[in-house]
Amino acid sequence: MKLTSIQFLVVGVFVLMLPFCTTAQEEVLSKSEAIALTLENNYNIAVAGNTVEIAENNADLLNSNYLPSIFGLAGANYSVQDQQTDRDDGQSFELNDARSESYNASLNLEYTLFDGLGRLYNYKSLKENYNLSKLEARETIENTVLQLFSVYYEVARLTENVEILEQTLEISRNRVKRAGYQFDYGQNTKLEVLNAEVDVTNDSINLMNTRQLLQNTKRDLNVVLARNLQAGFAVDTNVTFIPKIQLESYIDLAQENNVRILQSESAITLSEYDIQSSKARFLPTVGLSGSYGWNESISPASAFFGGSTRQTTGWQGGLSLRWNLFDGGTSITQFKNAKIAKDNQELLKQQIELEVERDIANALGNYENLVDVFEIQEQNVITNKNNFERSKERFNLGQITSIEFRQAQINLINAQTNKNLAKYEAKFAELQLLQQIGQLLNIEF
Repeated sequence: MKLTSIQFLVVGVFVLMLPFCTTAQEEVLSKSEAIALTLENNYNIAVAGNTVEIAENNADLLNSNYLPSIFGLAGANYSVQDQQTDRDDGQSFELNDARSESYNASLNLEYTLFDGLGRLYNYKSLKENYNLSKLEARETIENTVLQLFSVYYEVARLTENVEILEQTLEISRNRVKRAGYQFDYGQNTKLEVLNAEVDVTNDSINLMNTRQLLQNTKRDLNVVLARNLQAGFAVDTNVTFIPKIQLESYIDLAQENNVRILQSESAITLSEYDIQSSKARFLPTVGLSGSYGWNESISPASAFFGGSTRQTTGWQGGLSLRWNLFDGGTSITQFKNAKIAKDNQELLKQQIELEVERDIANALGNYENLVDVFEIQEQNVITNKNNFERSKERFNLGQITSIEFRQAQINLINAQTNKNLAKYEAKFAELQLLQQIGQLLNIEF
């Protein structure tokens, strides 16, 4: 679309003002600050933390069945009856509206002395479930940190691209001025001026679109940080890579630190406890009970006795044993199934170990390849800068056309933006590798 001179001026003024509206006095959000905000505010991490807290509560002694049960009982009964008694001597005794009352209250204690070690392994299971929930929370945190840096580095890439496009637009504006002067002095045609104005328009639109995309991506980052979407900030565009020798030392310990492998080991431990709990069903249960109670009963008169009131108070204790010699085969079935479940968990661990080994190899290969691409792109930028500077000199001397100069400018833009893309892709690939080897949360950003 061809713009008029007024439209061209409006676009140029708007693009010139836009940097002051969007980036002025924005504080830099460092990587460490971004992680701190994410850990503090992110909703997924908060839910994972609450899940861990629930598992910790479940693993407490209060939920272990090791403590006795103490409870109180109280009751009252009241009845009104008409009674008739025929005695052996032929006499009859009648009593109408005979009232009977009874009251009781007691404090009771029940305690399981031995249940075949079932509660021991149930308690251990609760402890292991707590450990598993912490591993699951760690996995959630790792995934969220990766999500954070995926967006953070995209903001950084777009920030650098905006700077590149601003420089490009400035060069194109100078070219318009030069073409206008040359036309005024009859050194070129109006076509050169129009071509320069078209290039400024295209550069302005590219800059506007990139700035808008940058603002959208900043809002995406604020969502991850769980804070005000309109919060303004800049990001740190510096990137450093972990030394190769340090990465190799991390890879050697990957099997010990990978969260998926640790989760599979925890699942095997839980299966072992399930087997032991199933065995406990074959052993007897010994229980202890005791109470201190008060009872009172009021009885009406009868054919042989007058009315009476009776009260009792005192202690009572007992010991019980229950042994299910045969429960229809349920215990045997559960025991067999528990053993099969453990075998399945061991098979799953072997599969996970193989998958993790593959994922580490793929992540390492991707990382090394992207680092090489980044280094090539760095050299490519140097080459294109030299080419652009030479083209600029020749263009100023009139030795090349504006089309050739524009092509050199476009080549430099592409080289610079490709370098930015390669830099952040390589860094993100490094973070993915660190997650696979279990070190993502152990490094300083």
